[in-house]
Parts: sequence; structure tokens; C-alpha cells
Amino acid sequence: MAMFESQYEAMERAEIAQLQLERLQSTLQRVYRNVKFYRKKFDQAGLLPEDFQSLEDLGRLPFTTKEDLSNSYPYGMFAVPLREVVRIHSSSGSVGNPMVVGYTCRDLRNWARLAARMLAAAGVTKDDVVQITFNYGLMTGGFGVHYGAEVLGASVIPTGTGNTFRQVQIMRDYRTTTLVATPSYALVIADKCQEIGLDPKDLHLRVGFMGGEPWGEDRRREIEERLLLQAFDLYGLSEAMGPGVAGECEYRQGMHLNEDHFLPEIIDPVTTAPLQPGEIGELVITTLSKEAVPLIRFRTGDKCSLTYEPCPCGRTFARLSRILGRTDEVIIVKGVNIFPQRVGQILAALQGEAPVYQLVVGREGRQDYLEVRVEVRESIFFDRMVAQRQLINQLSHKLAQSIGVTPRVKLVEPNTIVRIGETSPLVIDQRG
Repeated sequence: MAMFESQYEAMERAEIAQLQLERLQSTLQRVYRNVKFYRKKFDQAGLLPEDFQSLEDLGRLPFTTKEDLSNSYPYGMFAVPLREVVRIHSSSGSVGNPMVVGYTCRDLRNWARLAARMLAAAGVTKDDVVQITFNYGLMTGGFGVHYGAEVLGASVIPTGTGNTFRQVQIMRDYRTTTLVATPSYALVIADKCQEIGLDPKDLHLRVGFMGGEPWGEDRRREIEERLLLQAFDLYGLSEAMGPGVAGECEYRQGMHLNEDHFLPEIIDPVTTAPLQPGEIGELVITTLSKEAVPLIRFRTGDKCSLTYEPCPCGRTFARLSRILGRTDEVIIVKGVNIFPQRVGQILAALQGEAPVYQLVVGREGRQDYLEVRVEVRESIFFDRMVAQRQLINQLSHKLAQSIGVTPRVKLVEPNTIVRIGETSPLVIDQRG
């Protein structure tokens, strides 16, 4: 299939390395000059930007974490004046404040081009109709794919999330050819088609882009068989850009990572030692072209591997494996990263003290759900039911505003939450 920017996507490996080094040196100069956080990191390490003469020198710098971004709220990580920032997104922080990310005009143009590369690699052209069911809002969600499709000249239907019957109706009537969704929601759509008696053969789907949550080959096959399309994996993270960081080509042997804009590393999540190609560890990303919020050695928390073996498609960028899970306590519900500790902070702010709580993640049919169990004083169970309902509504509303997913809130009596069976601290994941 055609490459959108073959002059970059098919560069020789030596050329890629040289371009990465030039862009890395420029980025390091910029963050040292404009971002207090990074200047302090450099100074503590006894380094100056001009000390970096090879890509291997990057390992001399400490990592950037989600906590660093959260602690810099709102604009502490910005490398340009706010007047040059034309877009602001944010996502939930691990603790405390959200992580805020800005984009300059050039950042948005780059984002669109990188997303276009990903779409073109899967065979999307100006003749396609792209229906995007990702969230549009403060999280980057559907924006990158939206921009990329427009750059290609395709028609875009920004339906956003929810209202599955309407999604299917639009898909049929507008002759959608490309579906963008989380893997779980793609199957919800398939279920809705079956429920209303709509034969997938009566749709025009041929390509699907799935992201936002881990999925495997079994789920890929099920999506393809039930919606009669070819499903492609995509990868993005809000802190670095959004959808468009990496995506599969027609051979689907890993996601091509846009190395001219992102320098990847794989590390042991415990020792932080670098790992070899093919070894599974935590993905670390350094942005090479981001102007508003450059990131140096950002620990993504995503577990995967990298390979540099040639791909039959002719693209020479490293390929990212499927995301195999998380190295931290993050849980992913409906494509949204949720930090259990953040839920506790929200509950503490509402109740005036830190309550005992537990998160339960389950699945009903194709849909994931989040239940938050909160221990409350015994007296509330003897009050009128309306008081309980008011408290549940208050907690649910505040949590939904803060974490991006509306949870089921369950009030339980003191000393009734049992830690046995937790799949990670504070979490029981029943999805299997």
C-alpha cells in the first residue's frame, strides 16, 4: 500500500539515526533553555545539552514520569509562551493534578501528518468515509485520526462515543468504510447489528482501527469475522501526542513507530536497565519535534517490545509490538487510563477524610464497567434512602468529572471491604 511520506517512512537506518540525533540535540537545547524542570534535571546530572553527541548519551539523563507532569500543573512543562499554544488537552494524573499538554500550530500539523501515515499504511484513501467513535474532549481521543483522515482527503464522521443504535444507523446510511473504535466497542457495534437484524454484508466497512485498550489476535479475528473488515492496531499516548505515534501496515507484524518524531527505548520497569530488541519491557518515549511540551525519556507505563527487522512493506521504522499491559497500577476502562490513587484523592476531598475504598472492574456483555466501593459510616445506612442516593449521585458525578468514566458507586459498611482477590493494589479486575 502507498506510503504517505516515503521520504521519511523508508529512510535508511543510518539516515534515521542522524535525523534523530539532530532533532534530539535541538530538543535538549530547547528544554534546557525554556523548561525549569528539565534545566534542574540537567544541572543535577552535571550535564549540558552540548554534551550529547550520540543517541546513546540520552541514557545519562533521568526519566520523566507522569507524576512529574502532574506536579508541573498546569503549564510548568511548556517550552513556549502560552500565546503560541493553540490547543490544550489534559488527562488524569496518577496523583494530584491532571497532566496538561499543549500544541503549537506546527505540533498540530505534525500530528495530522503522522496520523495520515498510519491511515495510509492500512490502505485508507480520499475515497473512504471514516467514522470515529473515540471520545472528543480534553483527552486526545479521536482528534489525531480525525486530522489524519482530513489530510488524506477522506470524509470524516465524528460521531464520538455512545448511542450505538445511532452509530450503526449512520454506518449503514452514510456508507462508512473505515471504523475507528476501541476493540470492545467494535464488538458492541457488532452485537447491535445482530440485535436489529442488520447483516454486516449490507454495510460498506473494509478497514477498522482499534486502540485505547489491550487486545489480542483472538479479538481481532472476532471483530473481522463479525464486521467483515480488516482490523488494524494503532498506538498513541496523550502525553506525547495522541493517536498517530504508531500503527500497523498491511502485513500487521507490529506497529511502525514514527521514529523521525519519537525516539523509543525499552527498559526493565524495575531496574530501568535497557533491554534488547525483542525483549518485553516498558516503553520510554522522547519526543523529537514537539514544540509546546517536549518530553525527555518519558516512562509510558506501557509493556511491549521493539523490533528493527525489515518489514515486507518497505517501511524502515522500528515496529512496536502489541501493548501487552501496564507496568504500573493503571487500569484501562473504556479506553481511559484510571489511577486508583487518584480515585482515593477525589473521595477524600469530598468526604473530608480518606475513606477505605476499592475499585472493581468487570464486563457485562461487551461493555466494561467500573464499580467504586466506598466504606461509609454506619449511621448512613439507618438514614432515609434519599440520603444514600444523594451521596451516591454526588460521588458518581465528581468521579466522572475527574477520571473520565462514570462509575457505579456502591456504599458499604465499615470493615466490609476484603483485600483478598485484588489483582493489583486497590483493584479487583474481573474481566479475565
